[in-house]
Formats: sequence, structure tokens, C-alpha cells
Amino acid sequence: MNAETSKELATTAYVTAIETTADRTGDTGELAFLAPAAAAALRLLADAIQRGTDHDIVVQALKDAGVHDAFADVLDAASASVMNAVEDPYDFDERLEADNLSGAASQVRDAFRWL
Repeated sequence: MNAETSKELATTAYVTAIETTADRTGDTGELAFLAPAAAAALRLLADAIQRGTDHDIVVQALKDAGVHDAFADVLDAASASVMNAVEDPYDFDERLEADNLSGAASQVRDAFRWL
């Protein structure tokens, strides 16, 4: 596979914006609308990868697009949201969920650091 073909694969499904029901109705930031759109985009990406693309091309395309950072940002945002909602930030049980989400974000970033 030459460099031109690789670039074509990387730009085939280039998305500049996603309009959701929330955008059309004026309810911005609604997780119930945005999460399914994000999941659909990830499933499209998984489908494209499963079609037999070379491993190195897949990893480089994911790195170039910052998929790992975007996914880790979602986990970090969820962690911050959980911590903002807790009554006592020093209560171990309440912190555990937030710490797990934050740890998962770090693992996602670390996984791509070594590829």
C-alpha cells in the first residue's frame, strides 16, 4: 500500500461536524443525544479497521487523529463530573468511581504512547 492510498484511507470518512437532535432543538450539551453519536462514530471506525487495513497504518491514523486523546478526554470529563457531584471528596467509596475513570483515561493515553 503506497502513501497516497494511505492518505485516501485516512480522509475517506473525515468528519468536520456532527449535527445532533440537540443541535436542532437548541438543547446543547445533552449527553443523551451526544453519547449515541460518539458511539456510532467509534463503531464506524472499528468497522473501517476490521476491513483489513495494515496494522501500522491503523495505529498511525489513530494517533494522527488523536482518537486516544479524545476518548481519554471523555473519561477525564466523566471523572470530573463524578467528583463534582460527591458530597464528601475525601470519602473513599465516593472517590473510587472517579479514580477508576481517571485511571482508565491514563491507560488509554499510555497505550498509544508506546505504539
